Amino acid sequence: MKLIQIFALVLAGVSGGQAADPKAEALDLFYNMDFDDALAAFEKILAATPNDAEFHNHVAHTLLFRELLRNGALESQMVSGNNSFIRRMKMEPPAEVERRFFAEIELSMAITQAAITKNPRDTRAMQTQATAYALRANYGFLVRKSWLASLGDSSKGYKLASQVVQLDPKNTDALLLVGGYDYIVGSLTWQMRLLGAAAGFHGDKARGLRTLELVGRQGNENKRDAQITLCALYRREGQTARAIPLLLELIETFPRNYLMRFELAQMYAATGERPKALAVLEEIRRRKDLNLPGYTRISAEKIYYETGNLQFWFDDLDNAARSLQRATSSPEQMKELDLNTGALAFMRQGQIYDLRKERSAAQGSYRRAIQFAPEAEAAKESQRYLNTPYKRAQGN
Repeated sequence: MKLIQIFALVLAGVSGGQAADPKAEALDLFYNMDFDDALAAFEKILAATPNDAEFHNHVAHTLLFRELLRNGALESQMVSGNNSFIRRMKMEPPAEVERRFFAEIELSMAITQAAITKNPRDTRAMQTQATAYALRANYGFLVRKSWLASLGDSSKGYKLASQVVQLDPKNTDALLLVGGYDYIVGSLTWQMRLLGAAAGFHGDKARGLRTLELVGRQGNENKRDAQITLCALYRREGQTARAIPLLLELIETFPRNYLMRFELAQMYAATGERPKALAVLEEIRRRKDLNLPGYTRISAEKIYYETGNLQFWFDDLDNAARSLQRATSSPEQMKELDLNTGALAFMRQGQIYDLRKERSAAQGSYRRAIQFAPEAEAAKESQRYLNTPYKRAQGN
């Protein structure tokens, strides 16, 4: 598995968790994916404290994650499964968003560097600068797909976080970046590890997991970030059962974050608990029907797709076909799906037709996937199925 598939969640933490108002309110909005409101809240704080580098990081973090959500890139399919994020289309955020993201990062780095120059043992400034490097690395990986430059930024963040731990061994929060870096570099192919070692990049996957588990248990501001990261990494490591209790705790803490419930459904499916998986999706539908906070943002088409996708993997092909058709039945409905999900919905329908030996209908669905989002991985995969019928043994 490529580095990008684990990077976004591992190094996403920007001092979240137990904080005093109004910071706590802004963070609650962020972790519940109310990104527009979170951005406004962070900007309000920053207007009163323009030299607080931490809040420049928060603004940049929110801008990045809002774009990831809009592109359907926050699901853990980017860290597990066959449809990896590394193969998704290159994101193209608005120029103003990109400009502002880098401006906020540069301001954060300038403010923290001035503090470090004045006091080389200023651990708060060092930790904040480490986060800025990690955020810039995230943007490079997830948006620009500039792997080497991003690895360089992550290495700088790791070194700064390691210095913080050396100066303040009780600072468990600083270990988030240390553990994440260890896991990432330790997960590289042996060829990339050799290149990385020559450039000064070293890692240990098992040690990284242990470190993240420590932050998840004992961290303060970065405890929740560590837990979110562990959910993704446990799933990647084939230890999904370990992720479920953490995810249930996170859902209780951030009840408006609907993606966590979608993740829970996938995790139950991965552990073979079909009734629980479908029950979670039904609960999402119920919350949407009741217009509960956060759930009005979900389109019915997204729920139909997720339901149909699980039914497909459960070999419940008739119900899967009906669910997926409901997700893609009209052009107006398709506007509610991001490009990756829409292409996947058409591809799944083609695969169902192939499994039923309805070749002409299958090819029609594959063509619709290609037409809907030509650069999506599902479209490229559908191109192969136009000539060679899908078989379950092929995996995806």
